[in-house]
Amino acid sequence: MMNSPKLPSLEPAEIDWQDGVPESRAFGDVYFNRGNGLAETRYIFITHNRLNERFANLGNRSSFVIGESGFGTGLSFLAAWQAFRAHCPAPGARLHFVSVERYPLSRQDLQRALSLWPELAELSDQLVAHYPPLITGVHRILLDHGRVRLTLYLGDVTDGWRELDFQADAWFLDGFAPAINPEMWLEDTMHLVRQHSKPGATLATFTSVGSVRRALTACGFRMTKTAGFGRKREMLHGELADRPAIAASSLAPPPRSVAIIGAGIAGCLLAANLASRGVSVTLIDRASGPGAAASGNLQGALYVKLGVEFNAQTQLALSALLFSQRYYDPFRGDGWHPTGLFQMAFGPQEHERQQRFTLRNDYPPEVVQPVSAERASELCGLNVADGGLWFAHSGWLQPALLCQHLSQHPGIQHLFSSEVSHLERNDDGWRVLAGDQIQQADRVVICGGHETPALIPLDPQQGMFRLKPIRGQVSHLPASIINSPGAVICGPRYINPASNGVAVTGATFDLHDLSPAESAASHRENVAELTAMLPGIWQHEPMDGGQLAGRVGFRCTTHDYQPVAGELSGIADIDLEHLFLLTGFGSKGLTYSPLLAEYLADVITGEPRCLPSSLVRRVEPGRCFRPVPADQAN
Repeated sequence: MMNSPKLPSLEPAEIDWQDGVPESRAFGDVYFNRGNGLAETRYIFITHNRLNERFANLGNRSSFVIGESGFGTGLSFLAAWQAFRAHCPAPGARLHFVSVERYPLSRQDLQRALSLWPELAELSDQLVAHYPPLITGVHRILLDHGRVRLTLYLGDVTDGWRELDFQADAWFLDGFAPAINPEMWLEDTMHLVRQHSKPGATLATFTSVGSVRRALTACGFRMTKTAGFGRKREMLHGELADRPAIAASSLAPPPRSVAIIGAGIAGCLLAANLASRGVSVTLIDRASGPGAAASGNLQGALYVKLGVEFNAQTQLALSALLFSQRYYDPFRGDGWHPTGLFQMAFGPQEHERQQRFTLRNDYPPEVVQPVSAERASELCGLNVADGGLWFAHSGWLQPALLCQHLSQHPGIQHLFSSEVSHLERNDDGWRVLAGDQIQQADRVVICGGHETPALIPLDPQQGMFRLKPIRGQVSHLPASIINSPGAVICGPRYINPASNGVAVTGATFDLHDLSPAESAASHRENVAELTAMLPGIWQHEPMDGGQLAGRVGFRCTTHDYQPVAGELSGIADIDLEHLFLLTGFGSKGLTYSPLLAEYLADVITGEPRCLPSSLVRRVEPGRCFRPVPADQAN
């Protein structure tokens, strides 16, 4: 009996190159027409879905969604992107492309295949640069400054359509021929295509096989057989004739205005995301500017601790890490410093945990790989006593600087030095009383960290949200007294490479101390833990922690230590519709916030969601609400 393959890596497609054209070794078929694959793609998918005309008619705040079975070389995606650029005049319109692929190409094969089309070079270079590691699950990729969003599910097609939440305007039914790849064309798969289709959705496919036409007709598509491309005699295209059973909310127009309470990293990421989609955003905070609370630290590490078991919790952490690495890339050198990150196997318990992690999982080396103490010392530029895990594309950030950059979008109105005292639901959405001003908004999102529960208009007699603060104090180490590492090092404490004369280390984890004042004892604790982990960090003797400066912040965490992102409707029989939470990140806010801000923006605007349904359940707010038992309520 063969052993089951280790997760989360997927094996890449095995490619043979015949006269420069890629051919699947498993299916014995080419990925595109040997004569002119791009012309074939345009004829089948662009022309027969009438995309040029439909792109030209898009409004400035609208989005267009294409679903595809079989991403392959990405040629069809690039053709659609090029057509969108050429024919959509509305600068605020967006293209969503949702695709599945069970046997993804390696980055090298993808680049080689797309090099055949020099006219697509600008677009293909972006795709190759952002192409994800070959890991099972959903990957959201932002391209063309966010105007184009690619949602790529790596895995079986039926799993992908069941996990993803989207409604398509048009379909590219691609993949190898039904005779050699029947799973792609099963009746169950065609029913899932219908479930993900908007009224009037169109589709096109290169095949003209009768079983495919009959399956699509049975699902409600009016199918037409027409001339194929080149030597291919016939192909199919069609349009959905009746209305599928879809939620009305998924087709509702996006809101015009959103008020976001809290201008930390989560609030600023969400504000910039929504503003880029044409939503008018008001960013509210009692501080005088963005990034003033927990996001005001001088440095923060982009870090997760991946579980030994590849379960939903690990999958969420991994998805957040990979998305944040891509998201922060435009800020490289200006708030984002991808130095790499070393997670040290410090102590017998962590050493044993990492051994089990390595044995049970298969991650691409570009994501994480085990390294010896000698190799870690080379990578970090500092002698370390233990081996561990190396995250080559992680690093450290300047949170306050990022908040400033993100909050400067012209679609964001600032309301700083204004504390929110009251939220009230009305016929037009929500009234927000902030300082001496009243803001009216279609939607409200609370990004208030550990102070979030106090902002939810909920009677304590009805219940409570299980959110709690955990105090954390960081210490600022003068660069003149340490041997600064060249990469982030994590263990019982983390330390970042020195910047502007200071390296940040920490943080304490104080469950019972809620004092906002710096503590000499906390600085000494940071120094003691850092010295035990990295005795070579000091140029001379370890300094007395009581002499250090630093900063206190409060992490917000939940009862199950998982973040919160979603709407509060349906809780406690109170009308909290269109009120959302984005919080509960603990010490991993810099890593989780980009992905969950993207997800919440998807939900608010009714666009395809970047989280699969299995992970949505991990972050929905209702799980954190604990109602008061009926026999205890007044």
